[in-house]
Parts: sequence; structure tokens; C-alpha cells
Amino acid sequence: MRKDHHVFLSVFLCALLVFTVYVLLDTFVIERRLETAAEPKIVSAQVDGETGAPVALPLAASPEKKAEAVITENSYYDGNISVEITEERVGDTAVYVADVRLASAEYLKTAFADNTYGRNVTDTTSGIAGSVGAILAVNGDFYGAQQSGYVIRGGVVYRSSAKKGAEDLVIYADGSFGIIREAEITAQELWESGAQDVLCFGPALVENGEISVSVNDEVGRAKASNPRTAIAVIDELHYLFVVSDGRTNESEGLSLYELASYLQSKGVQTAYNLDGGGSSTMVFNGRVVNNPTSGRSIKERSVSDIVYIG
Repeated sequence: MRKDHHVFLSVFLCALLVFTVYVLLDTFVIERRLETAAEPKIVSAQVDGETGAPVALPLAASPEKKAEAVITENSYYDGNISVEITEERVGDTAVYVADVRLASAEYLKTAFADNTYGRNVTDTTSGIAGSVGAILAVNGDFYGAQQSGYVIRGGVVYRSSAKKGAEDLVIYADGSFGIIREAEITAQELWESGAQDVLCFGPALVENGEISVSVNDEVGRAKASNPRTAIAVIDELHYLFVVSDGRTNESEGLSLYELASYLQSKGVQTAYNLDGGGSSTMVFNGRVVNNPTSGRSIKERSVSDIVYIG
């Protein structure tokens, strides 16, 4: 009887180990391609005759003709898109700032790795940026590392399951920013309100020009000083893309409050914290601008998605 008990226990433990390994592989390693990204759409003024919901239409091409681009190491201008990149020191931290002005909201975009929505489908920020011809890009919210949290990209709802406590950035079709709490609104309601892109990481750093984090706020169990990525809006079609280095002798990194204070000093109205740490990367015309840290090495981490200008 005792021998049978030991055999049963051994089989049970083996089965439990196999199941645990599978769950870990399925969550962090096994690539699951759930859907090819749809063509970008905007929520139009037209409504469906039966449901009354806004109709998603293909994003129209800009009526303005681009001038020949003037490009330098740190700037880009073509009449519709203007990008100026500067590097600053904030205390002991290197901060890279891209000041972006657009003629139309259609130039502010998002993209999935390999143009595919799924789990563990990743590429470097520079790799994704190159695949879509981005002028400027930063890493996004790494949606693929999460099981829940809204994913709306290009006017298409890919994931509608809410994440407890999530505070999202909404980019509307006119290029304006909004901050929402997933507990207070559904993904369908967001889409119906005109959401073009919804990014779920957070938290919001600045709302209505006021800092919205405290000195002690942090993302999960992250360290107080980290590489960071944030996007912000100053006024209509005028944005800042910000990445800070960290975790090195040359650059300590920023706390959320330090990043929020810095952005407020730049006059932003809304600012949002994207995935940071080893993911924090800025790419300009195919060149990695900052020094992304992955473990102890200076190299890019593969991510699920980017926010870009192009």
C-alpha cells in the first residue's frame, strides 16, 4: 500500500511539473499568432443603421502633398511632419526628447511586431520601426506580456478584457489624448467614443497639466530609478516622445515622479508612462538614439509593439 502511495505521488509530481513548465512556456515563450493587424481605420461620423454605432472607415490619405524631406542627424522636416531630438541631463540621468509637430493625426501611429497581434510575437523596437518605415519610434505597452488589458490599435479592438486597476492612454482619431480607467468604461464604449489607439501600461504622469503621481508611486515591483518611456501632448498635434536611460554608471534612471515633473516643466497637458526598463528604446531614422539596457548589456529588448511617427 505504501509503495502504491509513493508511485502515485511520483506520478502526480511529474504531471504537476510538466503542467507548470507548459504554462510558463505558453506564457513567456511559445509564439501564438492570433490575428494579423488590420488596415488602420478611423471612427467616422457615419453610424450603422441597425446598431447606431459609429462605422470604422479606412484611414484616408492626407490631402497635403509632402515636401522633400530635410533630414539631419537629429531632425526631420517635410512640411507635414517635424521632429527635433535633443539630449538633456536630469540629475544623473540621460534623457532623450523628441519634439514632434504634425499637420495631421494620421502620422501618429502604432504597430505590432511582425504586423501580428498575438502572444510572444516580438521584435526589437528598431526592427518593428524599420518594417513600417517609421521616422521616429518608441516602444509601446508590451501588450503581449499581459493576459488582460484593452488593446485597440488603428481603430480595431483586439482585446476587450479589462485589467484590474488599469489606467490607459486613449489616442483619439483627431490626435488628442485622454486617460481612462478600465473599470469605468468598456472597450466597446471606447471604440464608440472614437478611440483610435488604446495603450495599457501606465500610470498617467500628467493630467490637465498637473502631476498625477506621487513621490512614492511605482510600476509593480520595479526599482525607484529606471529607464523610462513616455509620450505626451503639449497642444493640438504637438507631442513629446521621451526616453531616459538608466541602470548604468553613466545614467541612473528616473522615478515616475521625476519623469512627471520633468514633463510638466515642458508644458505638457497629458503624459503617459509606457513600458520601461529594458524595453525603453527610441529610434530615429533607423538609428537607436538611446542606450537600452537588457540585463547587464547595452542592447535592445524585443517587444510586442511600438508607437511611431510616419
